[in-house]
Amino acid sequence: MNSFNWYQTLVKPTWAPPSWIFGPVWTFLYAVIFVSYGFVFYKVYTKEIPLVVAVPFVLNLIFNFSFTYFQFVLKNNLFASIDILLVLGTLIWALFAIFPYASWVSWINIPYLLWVLFATILQITITVLNA
Repeated sequence: MNSFNWYQTLVKPTWAPPSWIFGPVWTFLYAVIFVSYGFVFYKVYTKEIPLVVAVPFVLNLIFNFSFTYFQFVLKNNLFASIDILLVLGTLIWALFAIFPYASWVSWINIPYLLWVLFATILQITITVLNA
């Protein structure tokens, strides 16, 4: 069974958004991530921001990209739930870490934070409903 068909068979809460919404939302969010994280990495590269500030941004990207593997390749809701909690945690850490240096990076990532918070609740709910 392919990943799309597998995901469609999962029990989801009534408030789960339709599948087609994820593409446009993530397209917008990845544009925000590209600009803001790119800025952070550039500022670290030019030594205008300490290297340690970039750590949660790097971890966030790793966990963000890992989610698809856990959810749709391994088809493992538990791993996906743990991973999205790490996405949420590293994002909050990143926004606090960069705020003293470039508060706009924190502000521009609020939609990402809200979506990840929603996605975390959704993923944990799906995991529980399908346990």
